[in-house]
Amino acid sequence: MIKKLYDNVLLKYSTAVLLTLLVCISALGYYSTKLEIDASAETLLLDDDKDLKFTREIKQRYSNPNFLVVTYSHKKDLLSKESLDTLRELINDLSKLENIDNTMSILSVPLLQSPIRPIQDLLNGVHTLESAQIDKNLARNEFLNSELYSNNLVSKDFKTTAIILNLKENKKYYSLLEKRNSLLEKKRNNSITTKEKVLLDNAILEFKEYRDILREKETQDIQNVRNVLKQYESKASIFLGGVDMIASDIVGYVKNDLYIYGSTLVFILIFILWYIFRNLRWIVLPISICLLSVISTAGVLGLFKWEVTVISSNFIALQLIITISIVLHLIVRYRELNTKYKNASQYKLVINTILSKINPSFFAIITTITGFASLVLSSIQPVKNLGLMMSTGIAISLIISFILFPIILIKLKKKEEYKKDKNSNFSLITNASNLVQNRGNAILIASVLVVIFSLTGASKLIVENSFINYFKQDTDIYKGMKVIDENLGGTTPLDIIIQFKKEDVVEKKVIKDEFDDFENEFAQTADDKQYWFSQDKMLTITAVHDYLDSLEEVGKVQSLASLLKVGKVLNEDKEMDGITLALLYNELPNDYKNLILSPYVNIEKNEARITLRIIDSNENLRRNELLNKIKKDVREIIKNEETTFRLSNLMVLYNNMLQSLFDSQISTLGFVVIILFIMFLILFRSLKVASIALIANIIPISAVFGIMGWLNIPLDIMTITIAAISIGIGVDDTIHYIHRYKEEFKLDHNYTNAMKRSHESIGYAMYYTSLVVILGFCILVLSNLIPTIYFGLLTVIVMATILASALLLLPRLLIILKPFN
Repeated sequence: MIKKLYDNVLLKYSTAVLLTLLVCISALGYYSTKLEIDASAETLLLDDDKDLKFTREIKQRYSNPNFLVVTYSHKKDLLSKESLDTLRELINDLSKLENIDNTMSILSVPLLQSPIRPIQDLLNGVHTLESAQIDKNLARNEFLNSELYSNNLVSKDFKTTAIILNLKENKKYYSLLEKRNSLLEKKRNNSITTKEKVLLDNAILEFKEYRDILREKETQDIQNVRNVLKQYESKASIFLGGVDMIASDIVGYVKNDLYIYGSTLVFILIFILWYIFRNLRWIVLPISICLLSVISTAGVLGLFKWEVTVISSNFIALQLIITISIVLHLIVRYRELNTKYKNASQYKLVINTILSKINPSFFAIITTITGFASLVLSSIQPVKNLGLMMSTGIAISLIISFILFPIILIKLKKKEEYKKDKNSNFSLITNASNLVQNRGNAILIASVLVVIFSLTGASKLIVENSFINYFKQDTDIYKGMKVIDENLGGTTPLDIIIQFKKEDVVEKKVIKDEFDDFENEFAQTADDKQYWFSQDKMLTITAVHDYLDSLEEVGKVQSLASLLKVGKVLNEDKEMDGITLALLYNELPNDYKNLILSPYVNIEKNEARITLRIIDSNENLRRNELLNKIKKDVREIIKNEETTFRLSNLMVLYNNMLQSLFDSQISTLGFVVIILFIMFLILFRSLKVASIALIANIIPISAVFGIMGWLNIPLDIMTITIAAISIGIGVDDTIHYIHRYKEEFKLDHNYTNAMKRSHESIGYAMYYTSLVVILGFCILVLSNLIPTIYFGLLTVIVMATILASALLLLPRLLIILKPFN
C-alpha cells in the first residue's frame, strides 16, 4: 500500500506534490510571523489553583498597584547634599514619564519621629525629608529604626534606598482579565452554557489582542525608565526591579533564545553533516527539510494562537533535533543501499530506503509524540502547551521528511558515496560490539550499579528552586533582585489574611460607651469604623507579626502592628488604644493613610492583612516546609478559634506549582512507560522483546534522577520535562536497532553475528543522530535562563546514556534472553 502511494501519487506527480507542499508551507510561513510569546507570572501557576482565585480577590480588596523598584546607592552618604540632589533629580525625571503615576522614596515618606511629636499634632501636618525644619540626624535614625522603613525603604547599612514607581492603573486590562477568568472558572466547573462558551472565545481573543498592544507599550515604558536611569549610572549604583520589568525582560530572553537556538543549531548541523558525509546534497536536503518543518510548526502555533513561554522557548531546537534525526536515518539507509547495490537505479534505492525505514520511523515518531503528549497530564499550562506544540511539530516533521526526501532525491542523479575508515574514525561502534561480545557480565553489573545510583539519588530529589536562581548572575533581573533580596527586605511576597469573628451587639455597645467623648469631638466623621480597633484584634495582629518577624527566611514584615509600634514611640512609650487608631483612620490625610494603614486593614470585611517578603536567596529556604510551619504556628498563636486566617500571594502560588511537580512527574512517567510497552508489543509482537526494549530505556532514563538527586539539582518547571522528552527521543534508537537486528538475525540465526552486523549498519545511524542531539542540546547553555541550561546539560547526559544502553545493554539482553525463534 505504501509503495502504491509513492508510485501512483508522490513520485508520479512529484512536481505537483512538491509545489502543493511548498504553497502550504508558505501559507503557514505567514502565520509563523504571528507567533506570540507569554512571559507573565500566570505561566508559572496552576490552572485550577484555588489560592490563585483568593489571591486575586485580595489584590482587588487592598490597594496593590503595579510598581517598579529602583535601588539607589550613592557613592557618598545617602543624606549628603550630593546624594539627595542626585536622588531628587532622578525622581523628577522619572515622574515625567507617561506611565508613572506617583513615586515613593525617602524624600516623600512621612517622618513621624523626626522629632517625636504627639499623635494629635501629626494631623496638622507631617514632615518629610524635604521639609525645611527637618533634622537629618533624626531622620537617619528614624529610617534605620522605624518599623515602617528599616530593611524596607533603606538598607540596614544605610547605603541603599528604594524608589517605588507606582504605575498607572489600566482598568480596561483588569476588566478584560476578570471577564475572561470568570468564564474560564465556569468552564472548569462544567457550569458554562453554550452562549457563554461563545462569550469565552471572544473574551480570550479580546484579552489577548489588548494584552499584546499593552505589552508593546509596557516594553517601551520599561525602556524609557532604563533610559532615564542610564543618565545617572555614573553618579550612583542603580538597578531596576519589579514584576513588569521581569516579564518584559523574559520576553526578550525567550525571543533571543529562539533566535540563538535556531541559528546556532543550523550552523552546528551544517558542520556535522559536512564532517560525516562530505557531500553537498546531504547538507542542503536535510537542512531544508528541518527549516521547512520549523516554519510549518511555527505557522501552526501562530494559526491556533498557541503562545511560546519560558518552558517552550526551546521548541525550535527540539524540532530541529528531532527532524534531523529522522532524515539522518533515511540518509544512512540510502547510502548503505547505494554502497551495497552499486548497479541499482536511483528509483530502487529511494523506494527501498523509504519502505525499509517508514515502519520503524513511524513507530519511533509515535513514541516520541507519546513522550511529549504525556506532558498534557501536567497541571501547569505552559508544560501542557509544550507537549501539544512538540507533538504537532514532530508529526509535521515526519510528514515533510517522507514527502520531500524521496521527491528531491529521485530528481537528483545517483552519486558515489564518500566513505570514512571505520576503524580509525568510528572505533566507538567497533569497541561497543567487542564489549557486548566479550564483556557482557560487566555491562550487566554496570547497569545494576546505574539502577542503584538512580534509586539512591532519586530519594534525595527536592522540589525547591528560588526564582532569583532562574537567571544568570550578569543579568539585570538577577542583579536587581539580589540587591532587593539582601538589602531591602526580600523579594517573594506572602500575605496572611486574618478574618476576625463578627462582634455581637453587646460587645459593640461596650466599645461605643468607651468612645462617647471621642464621638462628641468627631461627630461629623464618626461611624462604625471607629469601633473596629479593639484590643483583642491589635494583640492578635501584633503576636502574629512578631512571630513572622522572628523567622530566618522572612525579610520585612508589615502590618497594623508596624503602626502600633511606631505609635508607641510617639505616645510616650504607651501602647496605642482603639481611640487613637480610630482618630488616625478618620483624620490622617489619605496619602499617608494609604501608606501606613489602609494596606493592612479592611474594616468592611472585618479582616487584617499582614504582608511579608521571603528572602528568596536564602540557601536554607524550603518553601513548603516554611508555609506548613507558618500555618501550624499561627493557628496556635490565634487563641480564638472563631478567628480564621489564610495565606495568599505569589509565595503560595509558586509553592503550589512546585509541589505539583512530583505528582506530575509520577503521572507523566507512568503514562509514558505504559504506552511505550503497548507500542513495543504492537511493533515487535513479542512480550520478551517488548520487555527488553523497555528495560533498555528505563535504566538510562532513571540515571537523570540519580544525577539530579546527588548534585542537589531541584525539580522545576524545566527539569520536570526531561524524562518524558528523553524517553520520546531516546526510544528511537531502540526501535531502529531491534528492527534492524531482526532483519540481520534472519540471515544466519546467530545472535552474536546479528549484533555485529547491526552495529556496523544501524549503529552508525544511531551514532550520528545521537551526536546531533547531544550537540544540539549543548547550545541551550547559551540561554539566560538557568533552568533551560540545566535542561540542556541533563538531556545531553541522558541521550549519551541512552546511546550507550542501545549499543551495549540492549544487544546484550537480546543475546542472553534469545527472544527470536
